[in-house]
Amino acid sequence: MTPLKRLLTATALTALAAPLAAQELTIVREVDSNNYDPHKTTARAAAEALFMLGDTLVSLEPDMQTVTDGLAERWEVSDDGLVYTFHIKEGVQFCNGREMTAEDVVYSMKRWIDPETNSPVSWRAGDVADVVALDDRTVEYRLEQPFSELLYQLTQSFATVIAKESVEELGEDFGINGFVGTGPFCWESWTPRDKMVMTRHEGYNWGPAFYENDGAAHLAKITWQIVPEENTRTVALVTGQSEATQYVPAIALQQLRDTPGVSVQQSDNAFWTYFMGFKIDKETVSDPAVRQAMNLAVSQEALAEDLMFGEVEPAYSYVSQAALDWNSKLDDKLLRHDPEKAKTLLDSAGWTPGPDGVRAKDGVELRPTAYVFAGSGWQKISEFVQAELLKIGVGMEIQAFDATVAWGKLATQEFDVFGMSYPYVSSGDALNLYFRSQNMPTPNRMNWNDPETDELLQTGKTALSDTDRAAAYGKVLEKVHNAAVWLPLYHEPMFIAQSDKLEPIQPHNNYGAGFYKGLDLKYKE
Repeated sequence: MTPLKRLLTATALTALAAPLAAQELTIVREVDSNNYDPHKTTARAAAEALFMLGDTLVSLEPDMQTVTDGLAERWEVSDDGLVYTFHIKEGVQFCNGREMTAEDVVYSMKRWIDPETNSPVSWRAGDVADVVALDDRTVEYRLEQPFSELLYQLTQSFATVIAKESVEELGEDFGINGFVGTGPFCWESWTPRDKMVMTRHEGYNWGPAFYENDGAAHLAKITWQIVPEENTRTVALVTGQSEATQYVPAIALQQLRDTPGVSVQQSDNAFWTYFMGFKIDKETVSDPAVRQAMNLAVSQEALAEDLMFGEVEPAYSYVSQAALDWNSKLDDKLLRHDPEKAKTLLDSAGWTPGPDGVRAKDGVELRPTAYVFAGSGWQKISEFVQAELLKIGVGMEIQAFDATVAWGKLATQEFDVFGMSYPYVSSGDALNLYFRSQNMPTPNRMNWNDPETDELLQTGKTALSDTDRAAAYGKVLEKVHNAAVWLPLYHEPMFIAQSDKLEPIQPHNNYGAGFYKGLDLKYKE
């Protein structure tokens, strides 16, 4: 019996409703977001919905390199890189029927960077001097210093333009009990840990030009259904209970490719990396020898081949070595599987094995606590790492949390190790996200607090030449790799498995939200 047949016979679909009508689509995914406020969440699950519920000033084409129109039909940048002038499309409306103006852009951008909002991603807006509305359809975005990646960052879901009245009406419940944006779909309902439902925004006709569809969405309704169990997601697709998912278990990819009525789309145009990070000021993992040994203990190649069935690339670097501004001087210095060297490092650092094989030093056992997301994906990954570490005397303990609470738990100082995956298109995008001291305690969950790193990141961020930017980011990459701040696991392409009843879906990897705005989602005639 094939693995897929075993899945079909062993798994019930109690989590899913009956198939939807012809113009409705169910997308199954593994985890939910903690909320859907673009300024207060870094979850991919939030971005997946926000790209459909709202719009940004500029958009990113599927090649993950070309910035194109969004709410702005065009823009200009001053010679000194300090002033961006955006010209807003005519006729844009919020889902509540109100016309969107430049003042809504100003409100959204200023809320994003307002210290009271406490956005974990406000750095992505650049060093803002001011954002002003010159008239109803013209926005001037003024920077204190140049930001070489500003346009890219403005394509992210964090830069979604929102209706002020919705924020004021809902208060702390904005993005929880409701949301008003200008996107091709409108918020209908959200039941945490169960499903989100969104309906077509009638009259929408201001989507990015790269979409063939220049009007409203083809679909009347999209339901995002949470299905943590990977077997159930697979069966849902095969049996027609769901029409699409980007949360495809590696074990099922080849079987899905061979299954009539199902196809798998793949994109290698961007990067997604899985890693486990260390909170470097905690009692056990504060020791660099421990962090280095844990890196040496884990076989990324075995993880990629045995657990992920060869569908991913083993990762030894924190960003893909194909990413922009990767420091090639590190290629021969990356930590690779060598458990005997790991044991020697721990021996030399004074960590000696106890009666049960777990090492200890000065009365402290080497039992770091790891926080991960609940669900079959991270459960398997963390258990693989746990088994590898035990071979060298590290007794890692795993605590898994549902995504609706996990983000809050990951903002605490209660753990030693955490599991995470993230999207990026350049080294600078990744490094600015995780290693700025101002981003503690999240997303800089490692408590990496290094003034030189901050200075180099700022140099790279404001550089006006490719050479200067690459040099600055390259030094940061060298620092954090030498410190073994993370344990990289694997780099993953974007996969979307879909019913052949749908037109072929082009995966879009902006922040890993594979369906992006959903304007091309369509059933075949």
